[in-house]
Amino acid sequence: MKALRGNWNYPTLIRFGAGRIAELPDACKSLNMTRALLVTDPGLAKLPMIEKAVAACVAAGLPCTVYSDVQANPIEANVNNGVRVFREGRHDGVIAFGGGSALDTGKAIALMVGQTRPIWDFEDREDWYTRVNVAGIAPIVGVPTTAGTGSEVGRASVITDTRDHTKKIIFHPKMQPSVVIADPELTLGLPSHVTAAVGMDALSHNLEAYCAPSYHPMADGIALEGTRLIKEWLPLAYQDGKNLEARSHMMIASTMGATAFQKGLGAMHSLSHPCSANLNTHHGLTNAVVMPYVLAWNRQHIEDKMQRLGAYLGLREASFDGVLRWIMDLRKVIGVPATLADLGMRPEQIENFSVQAFNDPSTGGNPRPMNQQDFITLYRNCLEGRIEQHI
Repeated sequence: MKALRGNWNYPTLIRFGAGRIAELPDACKSLNMTRALLVTDPGLAKLPMIEKAVAACVAAGLPCTVYSDVQANPIEANVNNGVRVFREGRHDGVIAFGGGSALDTGKAIALMVGQTRPIWDFEDREDWYTRVNVAGIAPIVGVPTTAGTGSEVGRASVITDTRDHTKKIIFHPKMQPSVVIADPELTLGLPSHVTAAVGMDALSHNLEAYCAPSYHPMADGIALEGTRLIKEWLPLAYQDGKNLEARSHMMIASTMGATAFQKGLGAMHSLSHPCSANLNTHHGLTNAVVMPYVLAWNRQHIEDKMQRLGAYLGLREASFDGVLRWIMDLRKVIGVPATLADLGMRPEQIENFSVQAFNDPSTGGNPRPMNQQDFITLYRNCLEGRIEQHI
């Protein structure tokens, strides 16, 4: 295998390659950090990779404290407690280290350490981001350990509001980490079911960005190649967790998806967010479940794009049907459940979830305009396994 390695600035300064976690202290010092707060989740906090990262920072003269009060679907308290630890420890920078939950929480902590308003005042609506005291945002180094969310290059954090059990997107351009250490070796220990879920999250990002109706050819090109990498390498990463080449390509595809979806997302995410906020389902797995139902729903608005995608992927049938068939086959290979009922959703939850889905910021990027009744129908399809399309 040829070693995959590179330094990119697109849009974040990314240090990509196996073993590059050794550069973490240098990355922190390049942002003038002198006392870092490493934000991760409780599971990772117990693993040697975190101990080694802290030891490397300390050996380089960079004191480093670990904060791991992070839920799988982060809530406001996770952020507020982290802000308290940051201030009490007189930290001056954040290392967001882990999967999407840790990355999102770390970025939100870095935002909130310099704010006086509550976090919900910075939700991604209208121009609310202009309320942020930009000078108060702490510098961030992002270190992903999964290949799914791409949050290491994102400008937002998804935080659950426990008052109404909705996921809210907290946004500011400066929440984007200034440096990313993308070391695929950190993903080698991921279990196959987690590899599948986060890999399908990356696919949903690339697909929805590509299908979003706004004009952004650069994002389209990134999303196409990101999708191709997932087609080629996700099954291999799932089957052999130690395949470093597959892990490397999946980490790149994840980053590409999050770079592309600045163009927009869509109903996959709108449907998924209420499920994870209320049922604590895995976000990527939920996206994987609803994916074919949303594509079928949007068919008339994306057929030409699916034809181009099918041709680029080298599918036997370069068409909407060909793409949908590939996705259905991929779901079977990596063990994705067929319906939302398999994730614990019940019919009586449709009404409430449909309201939340319609109000989700992702809804505006769906290629087919949506109303609440549409989401009721879509949730029923996802619960009953009804893909309104011949495959």
